[in-house]
Amino acid sequence: MIRVTVWNEGLHEKTSKEVSAIYPDGIHNYIKGFLQTEEDIEVTTATLTQRKCGLTDEVLDNTDVLIWWGHMAHHLVPDKIVKKVYDRVLGGMGIIVLHSGHHSKIFKKLMGTTCNLQWREGDRERLWTVNPSHPIAKGVPAYIDIDVEEMYGERFDIPEPQELVFMGWFAGGEVFRSGCCWQKGLGKVFYFQPGHESNPTYHNKDIQLIIKNAVRWAAPQNPVIKDKGCPHAKVTPEQKYKENNNE
Repeated sequence: MIRVTVWNEGLHEKTSKEVSAIYPDGIHNYIKGFLQTEEDIEVTTATLTQRKCGLTDEVLDNTDVLIWWGHMAHHLVPDKIVKKVYDRVLGGMGIIVLHSGHHSKIFKKLMGTTCNLQWREGDRERLWTVNPSHPIAKGVPAYIDIDVEEMYGERFDIPEPQELVFMGWFAGGEVFRSGCCWQKGLGKVFYFQPGHESNPTYHNKDIQLIIKNAVRWAAPQNPVIKDKGCPHAKVTPEQKYKENNNE
């Protein structure tokens, strides 16, 4: 089983009737709903208002892939939590950052850049599959039409993706690197652009398929193992990364 934790601020749903009408139980629970239909995926959720933002050691110890959705409260995530998640990614945990999570502390820390981009309110988007042989694109059509989605446009201030899977085109003429992959330490990172909170993007079956594929792609093949020499000693993800890279 691939153990997935879906993290969401969970604030838009409580403050906007428009958002709560689309995701009445929260974006995190909606994503959980379509992921848990898969026999090989086990899902839990966490939100900003929980103790330690829901990302306790116990939760992270039982997470193979973390899905991150944030927008209006990036600044409220404590740096200690960000560092803890960052170390877990270096140690092998996969992370999928959705939509406005591009400005989250964890994504900016992983990228080492501002992650700024161009944006404006809703527009029609055509999401092109530019790397159809990639595992995340398995079963995905050549393009997906999204009737209304927040426009994200270049320049997107990120390191050059190691693999570009999807490219977005908007009716206004803008283009955007919408599905990007990186290896960070022992962990895999996937950024996926569609998913504005006031649009029913995650209701789209092809978007759901992409997220399911991304979970399987990002899942660690060789999980980090605690030091067996002493039952009380733990090898941190950062130490494990350095050992594996002879540092």
